Amino acid sequence: MMMNRILQGGAFAAMMLAASAAQAQESAGVDAFFGTLNGWLASVLFFDVMPGEAKMPFIVGWLVVGAVYLTFRFGFINLRMMGHALQIIRGRYQSADDRGEVSPFQALSAALSATVGLGNIAGVAIAVSIGGPGATFWMIVAGFFGMTAKFTEVTLAQTYREFRPDGHVLGGAMEYLSKGFAEYGWARLGRALALLFAVCCIGASMGGGNAFQVSQAMGAVQNVLPFFSDYPWVFGVFMGGAVALVIIGGIRSIAHAAEAIVPTMVFIYLSACLYIILSHLGSVPAALTAIVTEAFHPTAAAGGLIGVLVVGFQRAAFSSEAGIGSAAIAHSAASVRYPIRQGFVALYEPFIDTVVICTMTALVIIITGVWNAPEHHQLVEASKGAALTAVAFGSVLDWFPVVLSVSVVLFAYSTMISWSYYGERCWTYVFGERFSMLYRILFVMVVVLASLISAGNILDFSDLLLLSMAFPNFLALYLLQGKVAAALKDYRARLKSGELDREVGRG
Repeated sequence: MMMNRILQGGAFAAMMLAASAAQAQESAGVDAFFGTLNGWLASVLFFDVMPGEAKMPFIVGWLVVGAVYLTFRFGFINLRMMGHALQIIRGRYQSADDRGEVSPFQALSAALSATVGLGNIAGVAIAVSIGGPGATFWMIVAGFFGMTAKFTEVTLAQTYREFRPDGHVLGGAMEYLSKGFAEYGWARLGRALALLFAVCCIGASMGGGNAFQVSQAMGAVQNVLPFFSDYPWVFGVFMGGAVALVIIGGIRSIAHAAEAIVPTMVFIYLSACLYIILSHLGSVPAALTAIVTEAFHPTAAAGGLIGVLVVGFQRAAFSSEAGIGSAAIAHSAASVRYPIRQGFVALYEPFIDTVVICTMTALVIIITGVWNAPEHHQLVEASKGAALTAVAFGSVLDWFPVVLSVSVVLFAYSTMISWSYYGERCWTYVFGERFSMLYRILFVMVVVLASLISAGNILDFSDLLLLSMAFPNFLALYLLQGKVAAALKDYRARLKSGELDREVGRG
């Protein structure tokens, strides 16, 4: 009964808020204000740190250099422990001493539901169309190194997580920033960085993790069902209700939904990709050859070697969110005995998101030839990646864009429910546990508002907040890497001696 009242009240408040806010939000002054903020933030985050004609935004370099460093620091743990991580996901090392709210696989599904999204569809198409097939190679390389960044931040999130009196877990960058820096005598700095991360995460969850997803999903549905073009608010209310049904229940409900949705949506999308690839099987060897050769000898239009490398690294960084610190919030709720154990599980996140799904999308774009077809030049110029991918799907069967539309809606929905948890945990860190339900109601309101209002600069601002999270997060990864190294050494020694297997036998 209580849940029904909350849902009904949230939906009614959303419609009332939408009616009263529509005119105000459409004003050029508000949008222009955020446009000014965007320009300032972009000048910092996207400051070019690459000499020469090719450009490397500071924030991308910050993410990539850190991921490469950590990979060498931990001796390519992203290769050595993949097999063991799979055993953990399958439940091989469950024990009575595990503490948490969800299983390791459910935490992985919740994190994947946030990262496997429109970046895999739209972002990859743009990367290939701008950087050529060779961008795919560097995208895979960046995803490979990003696996170690995810491993590090998730291990720290588990190490510094806090169990609240109500049984809920509070973990993530805000926890290991505040507590980790305090261990070095920098408590005030750590607290300030934690608050910065939390505020940026809340803003990113409302924008990129919510409003942007609704806008993109509605655009995909409107192409198939014109009804929603005339009545967009119906789509907003529908999505808002669907989101509320899951997020009101917290991480357990989100994890259960993600556990069902993520495998389904990945299966649908990859099945469509595989069908296209198999339909053009004779073109696959040439496509793979182009991906490798043009990574080192790209065409002049791609901007040379550095240009194509930067394009690939950018798309991988934005797609997997490795080093951003967002996924660590979901993984901190996993029920494991050793913090580093969930870090191993997190290795699979960039692998599935970037190495597998992004590569499959790239192959579809390349073998169908839409990426460099003159008739699609306008789509490339307008950075309409999702539309370009839809053209690739439609070039095989005219009803394939419907499959893509379904995938877009599923990807958007799953991203929204996971990002609602990220924002809610950061909201709780700032305002306290008793105000967590207020955040969830506000989140549902934004879902409905996003179907009625278009304010590009506001959404761009939220995306910049997402990238801003990487700065304080990686400061913590650099500072606390020694703790991860010590935990890794201890765990591998226990595993080698057979102690961990004996623990499972006793459990």
